[in-house]
Amino acid sequence: QVQLFESGGGLVQTGGSLRLSCAASEHTFDRQTMGWFRQAPGKGREFVAARRWSGDRWAGGNTYYADSVKDRFTLSRDNPTNTIYLQMNNLKPEDTATYYCATTNKALILSTIRLPSNYDYWGQGTQVIVSS
Repeated sequence: QVQLFESGGGLVQTGGSLRLSCAASEHTFDRQTMGWFRQAPGKGREFVAARRWSGDRWAGGNTYYADSVKDRFTLSRDNPTNTIYLQMNNLKPEDTATYYCATTNKALILSTIRLPSNYDYWGQGTQVIVSS
């Protein structure tokens, strides 16, 4: 059973930065999709960013970002520790949410990578609060 552990959330002022981390309890799958979602109070879970991997390498294709975070957030991975990161810059109050890491052994594509229902494993979430 794969377990995901997020960290790095906190309180930051508008325009500030945070880096979220997501560590997997074990090396997961030969092929997988990993990414981040967020959920603000009273709202549904929203796609943030995701990418496919093949083993320890980037799989073909792009890193996908929600339009609302493009050019501000960056998804990356540290292969030896099987940890992914979400660097968040120029944070805005509307970024306030609980952020969740998720993964699946499915190689998701553009039409499916943004859907929470396509991910099989989730972390417990880390809260991000951006003050105005």
